[in-house]
Amino acid sequence: MPNPSTSFEVNDIDARLRIIEGKYNITRERLLSMNQNTIDHYKDLTSDIKLINDDLKDIKDELVNLKKTMKIFMKELNLFARKDNVKVLEKYIKMWNPLNFVTEEEVIELIKKNKIKNGTRTE
Repeated sequence: MPNPSTSFEVNDIDARLRIIEGKYNITRERLLSMNQNTIDHYKDLTSDIKLINDDLKDIKDELVNLKKTMKIFMKELNLFARKDNVKVLEKYIKMWNPLNFVTEEEVIELIKKNKIKNGTRTE
């Protein structure tokens, strides 16, 4: 017949073993959950990094285009008239006074009127 103290010890060891197995299962489930969360987080970070890299590439392309445009603008800016050139033109325009110029039709009309006054007719 088995010894009652041995049976008690076996039952005690069996109970402790079940407790340890339960704790192990809980720990294993937590670890699996943490691993899955880590994988999901890694996928999110990877997609975010890809989007950031795409945005960065777009920004770099826009910067290159902006630099090209600025170079063209600077070349065109050198072709603009300077202040002293405009002043010279203004001086000549004031001297010539183009508002007093007449058109060809006005000259022909004046000649006709002048000839009529002098008594000669032209047709």
